[in-house]
Amino acid sequence: MVVAGVVGFVVLGGVGAVEATFWLADPTSIELHFAGEEGGSETATKAYALGVTVGLVVTGLWVGETVLSAAFGGQVQEELRRMQTDRAIDDARDHVIICGYGTFGRTIADRLDGNGEGVVVIERDEAEFEGALAEDVLVLQGDARREETLREAGIEHARTLVTAIDDSNANIQTAITAGQIAPTVRLVVRVGDAMYEPLARRAGADEVVIPEVVSGERVTESL
Repeated sequence: MVVAGVVGFVVLGGVGAVEATFWLADPTSIELHFAGEEGGSETATKAYALGVTVGLVVTGLWVGETVLSAAFGGQVQEELRRMQTDRAIDDARDHVIICGYGTFGRTIADRLDGNGEGVVVIERDEAEFEGALAEDVLVLQGDARREETLREAGIEHARTLVTAIDDSNANIQTAITAGQIAPTVRLVVRVGDAMYEPLARRAGADEVVIPEVVSGERVTESL
């Protein structure tokens, strides 16, 4: 646009390249150059100057947008996505909170989502958290054992909390915290061994799930 402007002013205004360049920076100089003159050259030059000015503005905006997108585009998009997710979680009601997005938690989330149920996932691991975001899951990053994390997930408005972490102690601790915040929420606690079941029950679990036992029962049924 700069080159086109300079060349155009040289041809239309009959000035040198230096003065034509100055016209780009200060279009009012065109008025001074044609002061007292009348004719088509002045009109054509002014019309061309207007077109060049508009072109420079548009080009400048495009360049600025390109630079900003290249420098911050990913961060801006990521932040917007997180804001939208946080807003959706705040609006969630009668939903199921799933703590942990490993294979066990992901399977439950997929089935519930497929049935039209509201699901909010809590995941501490960065890779699993990013994976859930990529799958358009309502997910927040944090430790489900912490009260503030459960409140952010809407525990007070949730119907059920599923502790799906591959750590029996962490799941039981989460159940205790959740029961203290929301006594009416249904607690489904995953444990890795039958020895943890009595402890999970005392922690307030309405249902205790031992994945290995459930899998064994399903295999037995198929046999």
